[in-house]
Amino acid sequence: MCLIVFAWHVLPDMPLIAAANRDEFLDRPTAPAMAWDDYPQIYAGRDLQAGGTWMGITQPGRFAAITNIRAPSEKRTDAPSRGNLVADFLRGNMSPRSYIDAIQDASAEYNGFNLLVGDREQLIWFSNRGSEDVRNGQPLAPGIYGISNALLDTPWPKVVRTKAQFASLLCQRAPEEAYFDMLFDTTRAASDCRLPKTGIDIELERLLSAPYIEAPNYGTRASTLVRLYNKAPAALIERVRPRVATEQDAQPERLYSSNARSCRYSEYNPEGDHHGR
Repeated sequence: MCLIVFAWHVLPDMPLIAAANRDEFLDRPTAPAMAWDDYPQIYAGRDLQAGGTWMGITQPGRFAAITNIRAPSEKRTDAPSRGNLVADFLRGNMSPRSYIDAIQDASAEYNGFNLLVGDREQLIWFSNRGSEDVRNGQPLAPGIYGISNALLDTPWPKVVRTKAQFASLLCQRAPEEAYFDMLFDTTRAASDCRLPKTGIDIELERLLSAPYIEAPNYGTRASTLVRLYNKAPAALIERVRPRVATEQDAQPERLYSSNARSCRYSEYNPEGDHHGR
């Protein structure tokens, strides 16, 4: 997951609403959002390479999501998969605070990440980078937040832009289609001086500055809208925008794996009828 904007206890009937884009290599095998066969209470996509997930919910109203922190000079090839941190919280019944306390010591083994874990009552942001307070996990106050591949609310252009759009949609009580239009935004940063300096080439920084990324062999694989209600089951909708191959794509047939079709639409139905089309 590379971009998440979310509102925590801002809407009276909805403790949490989150909109997110997952960016990944296009040939990494992935299952679309659905109820998991081995844990039917979980509704999430699944990384078929490492077994974890990037964002998910449970029927009782647990929520978790993760983004990577972009720091190529610090990357370890032997680090465990960060997606299992999300999956483990969704599988269990520990409170958000207890879960963060339980993983704190082992978190140093992972490459950099931001982790959100919560339920209807509490939402905690935790990172294995940053200050001691951050590494202890911070319960979030009501408000609107954004995360990309740096610490919470770091003002990268796409975070600032998408947060502002998200806040406007919340004020309008906009339909869900408007949130996906926001997530499908391919606008890049207007000026190089606004780009972060994360240790990658400037051309790549420009490419990754858009909320929705399209590139040969890499890009936004799925867009997701999550809603936790006060008096209704949690809901998750996942969509994939159709992708058009370009002349730069050496292997256009590999733009999506067999588990990531361009027409995919997956929704968690509160009545229990999970479907994809």
